[in-house]
Amino acid sequence: MSIARRLVVEADGGSRGNPGPAGYGAVVIDAATGETLAEAAEYIGVATNNVAEYRGLIAGLTAAKALFPDAGDALRVHVRMDSKLVVEQMSGRWKIKHPDMKPLAARAAAILPPSSVTYEWIPRAQNKHADRLANEAMDAGRDGRQWEASASTAELDAPARTPLPDRGPPGDAVAGAAKARAALAAARVGTADAGTLFEVDAGASEEPEPTDVAAVASGGPGPTAVAGVGAGPASASEAASPQVGWAAAPDLGTPATFILLRHGETLLTPEKRFSGSGGTDPELSAVGRDQAARAALHFAALGTVQDIVCSPLRRCRETAAAVADRLGLDVRIEDGLRESDFGAWEGLTFGEVRERYGDDLTAWLADPETAPTGGGESFTEVADRVAAARDRLTARYAGRTVLVVTHVTPIKTLVRLALEAPAQSMFRMELSAASISTVAYYGDGNASVRLLNDTSHLR
Repeated sequence: MSIARRLVVEADGGSRGNPGPAGYGAVVIDAATGETLAEAAEYIGVATNNVAEYRGLIAGLTAAKALFPDAGDALRVHVRMDSKLVVEQMSGRWKIKHPDMKPLAARAAAILPPSSVTYEWIPRAQNKHADRLANEAMDAGRDGRQWEASASTAELDAPARTPLPDRGPPGDAVAGAAKARAALAAARVGTADAGTLFEVDAGASEEPEPTDVAAVASGGPGPTAVAGVGAGPASASEAASPQVGWAAAPDLGTPATFILLRHGETLLTPEKRFSGSGGTDPELSAVGRDQAARAALHFAALGTVQDIVCSPLRRCRETAAAVADRLGLDVRIEDGLRESDFGAWEGLTFGEVRERYGDDLTAWLADPETAPTGGGESFTEVADRVAAARDRLTARYAGRTVLVVTHVTPIKTLVRLALEAPAQSMFRMELSAASISTVAYYGDGNASVRLLNDTSHLR
C-alpha cells in the first residue's frame, strides 16, 4: 500500500500591462512540515494575467508530480492561489469560455487525477512566495535573462508556515460550503487557528476577486464583485476600512482614487469624428467650455479632489484649467494620458473611414494589435502606454484622490485593465463628453471600478 503524500502548491502569475511582459511562479510545500520542496518560475513573454496564472498552476502541478512520480493515487495536492478565476474554473464551478484559457485548463487538469487535487482561493498577502517568484521571472525577462533558482530570494519573503494537521481542507469543494462558512465564522471570532496551512482565513471569503468578462458572463455562483480582494472584517475597526467591490480590505489602506474626467466637447465631438493625438489638437467649443465649468462647480462642491493631472492635448488642458482655477490647484501634465493616434483616420467619421479604408477598419476592430491606417497606434500600444502612466501616477499619488483629465481611449483602457477585460470590451462602453468615471487602486495591485460615464453634473 502506497504511503500518502500530501503537498501544497502555491502558484501565481503576473503581467505588466495585461497584456504585457508576463511571468509565473510556483512553489511546492510539504503539507506536514511546511518545508519548501521545489520552486519554479519563468518569463513567458507578452501575455495576460490569467494566462500567466494558469501557467503557474501548470508548473506547480508538474513539479509536484515530478517529486513523487511513483506515488500514483496516493499523492494529494492542495492548490492555493489568489486568482479566483483559476480556482473557480478548475474547481468546476465557473465555465471556461475564453479560448486562451481552455487549453491551459485542460493541460492543468491532465497532470494529476482530478480526485487528487483540491483548490482554495487565498488573499494575495498569503501568496507572497509565488508572487515574488513571478516578479523575479518578469524582472529577469526585462533584463534579457532567464530566472535562476540559485539566485532567488523569494522564500525569504514567504510567511512562516504551520504544519497542517492530518485532516481535509475545510475551504475546498470536498468539504462543502457549510464547513467553509463554519470555519470562516470560527476564524473571525478567534475560535479556530486561521494560520494553519489549509485553514480558511478570515480573508478567504466566498466573494470573488477580479475576473475576466468571460468568467463573469458564465454565471458563476453568487454575486460577483467588479473588482477587489476578499477579506472579511475581524473587528469593528477593520470593518470601517475601504471596500473593494463587496469585500473589505482592512490591511490595504486608503487607495489612490482616480476620478477620470473626459474633456469637454470640441467641434469634432458631436460629428463623431476620429480626434486623436495625431490630428489638429482642437480647442473646446462653447458647449465644451460650459461642460468644463459645470464639472468645476461639481468638484468644488464635492471637495475631494487633491491633485489634478491631464493629457497634454489642448482640449484636456482647457478642461483641467477650468477645474484647477475653481479649486486653486496646479495641473500636472502626463504625456501617457494623451489620446490614441488614429493615423490617416484623424478628422474622419466612422462611415468615411469604412468607405476609404474598409479592410483596415475591419482588421482594427477585430485585433487590438492592428494599428489604424497610416501609422497610428494599436490598442495594445495605447494600453502599454496608459498602464505605464497609471503605475507612475498610483505611485506618486498613493492614498490620494486625483482628477485625471483625459480622453475616450485612455479612460476606457484604465477601466478595461481594472476589470481585466479583453480589448474588445472597449467597443461596448459608452463614454460621453465631460463624463466622470472612477477607479480606485489599492496597495496590493487590485483595482475597483466605482463609477462609469456619469453625466449627472451636466444636467
